[in-house]
Amino acid sequence: MKAYIFPGQGAQFSGMGLDLYEKSPLAQEYFEKANDILGFSITDIMFEGTAEQLKETKVTQPAIFLHSVILAKVLGDAFQPEMVAGHSLGELSALVANGVLTFEDGLRLVSKRALAMQKACEAQASTMAAVLGLEDAVVEETCAEIEGVVVAANYNCPGQLVISGEVEAINKACDALKEKGAKRALVLPVGGAFHSPLMEPAREELAAAIEATVFSEPTCPVYQNVTASAVTDPNEIKKNLMIQLTAPVRWTQSIQAMIADGGTEFVEVGPGKVLQGLMRKIDRSVAASGAVLAE
Repeated sequence: MKAYIFPGQGAQFSGMGLDLYEKSPLAQEYFEKANDILGFSITDIMFEGTAEQLKETKVTQPAIFLHSVILAKVLGDAFQPEMVAGHSLGELSALVANGVLTFEDGLRLVSKRALAMQKACEAQASTMAAVLGLEDAVVEETCAEIEGVVVAANYNCPGQLVISGEVEAINKACDALKEKGAKRALVLPVGGAFHSPLMEPAREELAAAIEATVFSEPTCPVYQNVTASAVTDPNEIKKNLMIQLTAPVRWTQSIQAMIADGGTEFVEVGPGKVLQGLMRKIDRSVAASGAVLAE
């Protein structure tokens, strides 16, 4: 079975999407529509902006979403997913790709998500850290022992888990994890504690917008971050998306479930190759590639 996977924040690069815009009138149409919906020219920043401009949350998330979703649209009949999943923000791209959300609604939710997360980050100093070379259970136990908010946030691949929480608690957890044998416990250059209880204000704000949005029957199952299992019921998809911001991204478990359910060919749709790299660490025996436009 063919699985399409969609990247999240961190995959952006200067010049992203320009090739799509130049090669495809359909892509141009979608990009211009996006500029109208967002109320600013995101194409200018994507195509010509600096890395610093692209790093702004209100830009980053819509930019990655647009690159992924427009690439899927432009692939046309060649895009025939039998299962989809997206890493954090990428879940919204996946939901447009499998017909649950319209392009317009998906983009509005991504924009709302980005602004709500930005606001939550500004309200409280918080951060994330990557922990390498330890069993998940050891990381989880260590976080539970630390005073303050610090939780497992992104299960990226075996031996790579990102933790999220208050700055002081993260620093203490990093020290404790190094003592327990972590190869690295490195604070990341992010704006806040994504996928932790500190995102509760953003979750509430986004949940209201999700509630007001129409979710349609999917063309194929989505393996959601929260459940790491195949979901096809629009109401269940909606409910899981509402709690995604404060729950961990179970990426390793999602990919393993897709493989167990018959996924044999995985195609990353969007900027960069982050997910292809993680695929190799989760299961080397499965084919992973990036989606490309036919010349």
